[in-house]
Amino acid sequence: MKYEILSKDFTNGLLERFLRYTRQWTTSDPDRADQGIVPSTDRQWDFAKSMVQELQELGITDVSISEHCYVCARLPATAGMEAVPAVGFIAHMDTSSEVSGENVQPQVVQNYDGNPIQLKGGATLDPAVDTKLQQVVGDTIITSDGTTLLGSDDKAGIAIIMTGLQEIIQKKLPHGTIEIIFSPDEETGHGMDFVPIEWLTAKQCYTFDGSTGGEIEDECFNAWRSDVVFTGKAKHTGYARPDMVNAVSMMADFLSLLPRHEAPETTDNYQGFYCPMDMSGHIEESKVSIYLRDFDAASMERRKETVEILAKAVVAKYAGSSVEVNHNFQYLNMKAKLDQQPHIMENLVKAVKMAGIEPIFRPIRGGTDGSRLTEMGIPCPNIFTGGHNFHSRMEWASLSQMAYGVLTLLNLVSLQADK
Repeated sequence: MKYEILSKDFTNGLLERFLRYTRQWTTSDPDRADQGIVPSTDRQWDFAKSMVQELQELGITDVSISEHCYVCARLPATAGMEAVPAVGFIAHMDTSSEVSGENVQPQVVQNYDGNPIQLKGGATLDPAVDTKLQQVVGDTIITSDGTTLLGSDDKAGIAIIMTGLQEIIQKKLPHGTIEIIFSPDEETGHGMDFVPIEWLTAKQCYTFDGSTGGEIEDECFNAWRSDVVFTGKAKHTGYARPDMVNAVSMMADFLSLLPRHEAPETTDNYQGFYCPMDMSGHIEESKVSIYLRDFDAASMERRKETVEILAKAVVAKYAGSSVEVNHNFQYLNMKAKLDQQPHIMENLVKAVKMAGIEPIFRPIRGGTDGSRLTEMGIPCPNIFTGGHNFHSRMEWASLSQMAYGVLTLLNLVSLQADK
C-alpha cells in the first residue's frame, strides 16, 4: 500500500495551518521549568486548548489535556485493522526563549528566486552564506520578519502531524491505532518530565522535530548541565586590599579556561562542546550554567571532570574563595536503544523513500522529546520538518519539505497497516 501524492489543496492547507500556529505565542521559561513548573508559561495552555478544539473538529473524539498540558489524541483503527500495532507521533508546542517568540509575523516568499532576502533589523538571508537556500529555489519558503524567531521548531512538526491526520480522516485511509502527543517545554529540557506515558499504547513513536527534508535521526548528544557557583568575599572596593575576593572575576577566569575549540560555534558533526548558557553574580557569589554535550558516554564523564578541575584551578588563584560544582543530567544518546529494534528505523527509511526523496542520516546536535521517550522504553527516532536556522531571527521553513514530512507520516501509517 502506498498513498498517492496529495493534492494542491493539501499543500495550501498545510501552509495556512503553519502560519496560524507560528502567530501564537508559546515561548517557554527555562527558569520556571527548572523549578518543576510544567508548563512553564500559561500561553502554552492557550495553544494546547486550540489544538484540542482543532483535533475535535477533525472528528477525533478521544482527545484530552493532561494536568501538565500534554495534548493527547487517539484515532482508533479502521475496521479490520484493529490488530495492527499502534504508532505514535510526537511534536512540541513551545518555542525557544533564546529569541523572542511574541508577535511573530511570518513572511511568505512564493517561488523563491534564489536571491538574498532582506529582513528587518539589517538581517539578510543570503544563499551564499546559508547554502540550504540554494536547494529550495522555486519553492515557497516562510521566514520571520527579522524581529523574532519563526517557530518552525516545532510548529512545523505540529502542522505536519495535523495535516496528516486530516488526510487520513477525510480520505478514509485504512490504518491501525494512531496516537498523538503534543508536549510542552521541550525547549527547556523538561518536555517529557510529566508525559502521561501510561496513556500510550504505542510501543514505537516518531518525533517530527528535525530540519532539512530527508533527514532522519536515531542518535543524539548525551547531555548534562553543570552549575558552577563561586563564593568570594565582599568588601568596600576602596578598602579591598588585601583580602577582598571578587567572585565575578573568578567566574570570568573560569570561562576563559574553557576550550575555545570545543564551543558550539567551533564544532560540528560528532564533536562535543562546552557552552556557557547563563550567568549571574556579584562580588560575594557568582554562578554560571554550562551545557555539556558529547555523543560518547565516556567522553562526557571526562567533560564533567574537566569542569571540576578548571573550577578548582580558579579557586587556587584566589585565597579565601570556594567553589561548588553540581552536574545535572538532561538526556541520553538514544542510539543504543534504537539499535536494539532496527525495524523501526528500517520502516522510517522506507517511508522517506516512498515519499520520493532520499534519506539523509545525521546525528542530532541536541536532543528531542524522542530521545527522552526512547530512554523511557518507547523507541522514538526523529524526522525532518523542513525548518532551518532554529532559535534565531534568521529562521525559515520550506513548504515542500514540510509536505514531504506529511507524506512520510502517511507512509509510516501505511507500512504499519501492511504488517
